[in-house]
Amino acid sequence: MLWVWLVLLYGIIKGAREVVKKKSMERNTVVEVLFVYTLLSFLFVAPGAPKAGGVEWHTMLLIALKSFVIFVAWILSFKAIKKLPVSLYGLLDLSRVIFSTLMGVIFLKEMMTSWQIAGLALVCAGLFLYRFRRGAGEEFSEKADTKMICFALLSCLLNGVSGTMDKVLMQTVTSTQLQFWYMLFLVLFYALYLMFSRTKIKLGSAFKNYWIWILSVLFVIGDKALFIANQSGNSKVTIMTLLKQAGCVVTILAGKFLFKEKNIAYKLFCAAVIIAGIVIAVL
Repeated sequence: MLWVWLVLLYGIIKGAREVVKKKSMERNTVVEVLFVYTLLSFLFVAPGAPKAGGVEWHTMLLIALKSFVIFVAWILSFKAIKKLPVSLYGLLDLSRVIFSTLMGVIFLKEMMTSWQIAGLALVCAGLFLYRFRRGAGEEFSEKADTKMICFALLSCLLNGVSGTMDKVLMQTVTSTQLQFWYMLFLVLFYALYLMFSRTKIKLGSAFKNYWIWILSVLFVIGDKALFIANQSGNSKVTIMTLLKQAGCVVTILAGKFLFKEKNIAYKLFCAAVIIAGIVIAVL
């Protein structure tokens, strides 16, 4: 069951990444962080280039499509996390459970046991409990926050698409091949975005922002663990999606201790319901 531990590692790292994203954008703009973060991440995986060859053209097109999906998802999620409380974003991010599970069942024909369905129900219950209470003590800025919540949810949908594609792609390529080409396409997409939008960025300032370096390292390690887990014949998108949600505890605790956010006790209760669902689904 190595894949279970790898996905749990990814989930914890993912939660830490959301915190680091918010910290990195205290010093630089969304676009600056995105471009430098992506470029650094690619440079970290570039030494694997000699082992990245041999990918068929139709698979390469699928990898490029996955990269484009993530390119859009990251723009939306970075904008959302910059404006929203990190603990709220962490819980909104759990909506990807619904999207990814549906995709795993519909497109990959995965079957869910009664325990897994019960676990999914608890995870969804934890999410909706928080959404139902939304506004009780939280500080929102009217229409802007509604827009950012929509951005966060759309990002979750796109990440669900990407997660389903990972499972398909890892049947024909290695983790090294996928990570190298995926990151290369991402760098190209962000470079084209900067060129056509004529967005000016301060590269010097961004490269000096150590939070971006930390973000890149966490991203490379987390994705490597996830891609290896996807190679396992026993792994399922439906279960992996639930395991990834362990990161919500990281964002909630960071909200309290780093960003001094409110309603942490209630958020932890919601997170406990979610974690209980994960445990039931896995066991």
